[in-house]
Amino acid sequence: MYKRILLATDDSRLSRKAEKSAIALAASLEAGLVVLNVVPDYPVSFFDGSVSVSPQDVARIEQAWTDKGQAVVDAVVAAAAKKGVLARAALAHSDRVADAIMAAARKHKCDLIVMASHGRRGVARVLLGSETQHVLTHSTVPVLVLR
Repeated sequence: MYKRILLATDDSRLSRKAEKSAIALAASLEAGLVVLNVVPDYPVSFFDGSVSVSPQDVARIEQAWTDKGQAVVDAVVAAAAKKGVLARAALAHSDRVADAIMAAARKHKCDLIVMASHGRRGVARVLLGSETQHVLTHSTVPVLVLR
């Protein structure tokens, strides 16, 4: 059925639940797993003119975010290996999380995207947006959303 599954994770409680489900699904289907964390870019333009942040500080912060993202995906890859699932880590650097997820699915030729939904409703959803909803609406690849 599915041969390569993209798991998008942000290390939240709900994402950790999705990780377990994605690993179990990949194991049952004997599918490969691509574990993705989207690392945000430092919002330099947001602070222009108001806060003085040196380029070295920006680089240090971005590196710390990248290191944390790498640690997240490496831990999931290790957990998948314990279940006999061939998994690989992937990082994307972008402020557009949903677009980065869909681009990674295309890049790695995934035929399923697995991700968690944070279940925001009402005003919170309008104000914060929904990356999951964006992926569901725009992806050409099937999406499995877990809560």
